[in-house]
Amino acid sequence: MTDKILNTVIIGSGPAGYAAAIYTARANLNPVLVSGPEVGGQLTTTPEIGNWPGAKDNPSGFDLMQTMMEHAKQLGTEMLSDTVVKTSLKGEVKELTLASGKVLKTKSVIIGTGAKARYLGIDSEEQYKGKGVSACATCDGFFFRKKTVAVIGGGSAAFIEALFLTNMCEKVYLVHRREGFRAEKVLIDRFDEQVKLGKAEYVLNATVDTILGDGNSVTGVKLKQKDQFIELPLNGLFVAIGHVPATEPFPELEKDDQGYLKTGFGTETQTSIEGVFAAGDCCDPVYRQAITSAGQGCKAALDVEHFLM
Repeated sequence: MTDKILNTVIIGSGPAGYAAAIYTARANLNPVLVSGPEVGGQLTTTPEIGNWPGAKDNPSGFDLMQTMMEHAKQLGTEMLSDTVVKTSLKGEVKELTLASGKVLKTKSVIIGTGAKARYLGIDSEEQYKGKGVSACATCDGFFFRKKTVAVIGGGSAAFIEALFLTNMCEKVYLVHRREGFRAEKVLIDRFDEQVKLGKAEYVLNATVDTILGDGNSVTGVKLKQKDQFIELPLNGLFVAIGHVPATEPFPELEKDDQGYLKTGFGTETQTSIEGVFAAGDCCDPVYRQAITSAGQGCKAALDVEHFLM
């Protein structure tokens, strides 16, 4: 693998990566896909997808990504369970160094590394990560059955996390720094129903000051609400305040002030280096939907096909 020069390497295994793999495989480009640390990407932690066209049975994110992966494999995509840790992208042949030590040489690259959870960035949060602080309800909600938890955030992701937790927790607080929400109305309505049932409660105009604990686990949270401080006794805290793009391995590429890869250099998905393309949440700070990521993966694949011709 180290001496062979590939046509294209796809980095990332979310909707963007798998869509790019399907299209490049059908174009007989023999793509190699490097899955990254989380096979299937962040979508695998979503309990149900209610807006994927044609999937009216609301599949889980894991099931949807599994189906896309099998489709890409069936068409001949080579899958590598590894992570890109270093890149050299300038020149006709690009080099990608993997965590395993393997080096891939390729004529083109499609980056679909997505984004990772954004945390609050306070000391007490770092102290209790894995001890009651989490950014994934579907991963860790099981440990808080019949307990009291809080979800921090006001977007759709926060409401999805909170609704999932109402199925197993005694009480779920939704803590948001404002009164208005960016979430889909259908999710807000569903959470309102849980509030009426007494299983959930809003705490608005509030920010996290300190996560409280006994050294081994979370026992509560201290919030600043307007001009006063309040404390909520809790067993767990789930942070759902957005994501940051996973673009650290690409220092050669131009990025915006938030770290998202800049595209549009010649074609819609081309980055600032010729032959390197990007798709999905690593370059999209606006839409960040599974379907738009898949669409961009398709565009990147078509751009690669035209580039190699």
